[in-house]
Formats: sequence, C-alpha cells, structure tokens
Amino acid sequence: MSQQLAVFFPGQGSQSVGMLDALAETYPSVKHTFNEASDALGRDLWTLVRQGPKEDLDRTENTQPAMLAAGVAVWRVWLEAGGAPASIMAGHSLGEYAALVAAQAMSFADGIRLAADRARFMQEAVPAGEGAMAAVLGLADEQILSICAEQGKGDVLSAVNFNSPGQVVIAGSAAAVKRAVEAAKAAGAKRALPLPVSVPSHCALMKPAAERLAERLADVALAVPSVPVIHNVSVSAADRVETLREMLVQQLYSPVRWVETVEGVASQGVPTALECGPGKVLAGLCKRIAKDMTTLPVFDPKTLEAALEATAHA
Repeated sequence: MSQQLAVFFPGQGSQSVGMLDALAETYPSVKHTFNEASDALGRDLWTLVRQGPKEDLDRTENTQPAMLAAGVAVWRVWLEAGGAPASIMAGHSLGEYAALVAAQAMSFADGIRLAADRARFMQEAVPAGEGAMAAVLGLADEQILSICAEQGKGDVLSAVNFNSPGQVVIAGSAAAVKRAVEAAKAAGAKRALPLPVSVPSHCALMKPAAERLAERLADVALAVPSVPVIHNVSVSAADRVETLREMLVQQLYSPVRWVETVEGVASQGVPTALECGPGKVLAGLCKRIAKDMTTLPVFDPKTLEAALEATAHA
C-alpha cells in the first residue's frame, strides 16, 4: 500500500508581488490558471500578481482570489510533474477554498468568483478602523482565552486562529483588541502585535458577511470532495453537500483550528504533507505542531523537485 500524502493550502498573508514567477517560467499552466481566474473575475489577476502594486495585491478583494489561484496553480503543476495524489487535504482559512477546488468539490471558476465575493462581504461587514486583529506569541491557549473573556467588556473579542502551540491570533473590535494586546504583554507574552489587516476575520463581527455568503453559496454547484477535506470549523470532513455549505458559512465567524487539523492528519499516520502555494508559512507551523510529519513547501522549481524526490515512493 502506498504512503498517504496530505496537501495543505495557505491563506491570506502569504501573497507577494512576483509570487510563482519562477514556477511559471517552467510550467505555462501557472499562467493559464491565472488567465482562467482573470476570465472568471473580469479583471487581470496575473498582471497584478506579477507587477503589483503591492497595495493593490494586499487588498482583500484581490488577495483572496489571487491566493486561491496560486494554490490551485501549484497543485496543477504538482500533478503535471507526476506528483503523488493526495489522500487528505486542508486549507488555512481562505486556503480551504483551494482545497475544495483541488478536491473537485467546486469548479475553479466558481471558487474564484466565490472568493472575491467572500472578500467583499467581509470588507463591507465592518467599517474601516472599527475592527482589528493581533498575533500573540508565547502564551498558552487557555491564557489567551481568559484574556479575551476579561478584556471584551461588551465588545467582540475572541481567539480566532490557533496556528501553532504558542501562536494564536485574536480579533474583534479595535478597542478590545488593543486592551487584549496590553493584557497579553502584562501576562508575559513574548510578543503581542497588531496585524496590518483591514478585516477582523473569524470573529462574530463577520456574521453579517456570513449571512450574505450563505445566500451566495445557494447558487454555487458543490459536490462531496473526491478526497477528504478537513474543515477549519469542525476539524472533520463533510460527507454531505449541505454540511459543506454550512462549514463554509460558519468558517467566516469561527476560529481556524489549525493545530487540531494538523494533529488530526498526523495521528492518521500521514508521514508527509505538501504546502501548495507561495511561501512556507504552513510548513513552519506544521513543524511546531507535528514533529514526526514532514511538510514540504512547493512554490518554485527547486522546491517542486525536492518535494517530488522526497515523495517518489509515496
């Protein structure tokens, strides 16, 4: 029996101007994938990704479809290069959409349009300056949950990304996040710093966006994934289309349980995972979560060749 292979897709934050340039020089399918995305959106995503400006690429409504296209492009290259098939998939926040496209639960064009609408709904849910996010490093999850409970004081405030042991992101109203950052520093956090984002993702402030997303999802053709996709919300795979829709809606205002996701994959005896997309953020997180599982980032010809060699017998 062949070894199992997990495939992970990064989310917003891993984007950069020029991402996947080197891979595109060798594999024309990268540009073709972005051309498909551009056609679906009605705007030139590939030129934006290649040339910027960075401020435009970092706008949520551009970042989300660009990252979805990047993840799918790398996955297509992996298969084109003879890479091993996936036995299980997951994505971090927006990355979950790339996983669902790769697992044939939705079409690429639908995924791109959905990602763009999701981003717009999120941006419009909270006026600029009213929400915030911050990363807290060096405290236990229980300490951060306690700080959020104490510093909310009637405002929305919660732990929203459990990224790795000792690395948690919080989100909510700007005033509450500021209070929590100061409290975390006082509690001995190694670092507690605001994140340069315009949307307080994965907290209750996103419920209006989730309601709009639910209406939008009703018009999208979905299927049960061809391989299990572990959802951020439930840390489980959906076996019904109705559950899949609900997971995507709840994801907008629920925590990303990444530590549990990676631990769950590793507990199934999966020895190797790929990170399909620009950068190696998830590979770094996975190394701290599951030391016995190797996560290989794939984003250029060199990392692709290394991953192909490492998984040749998978």
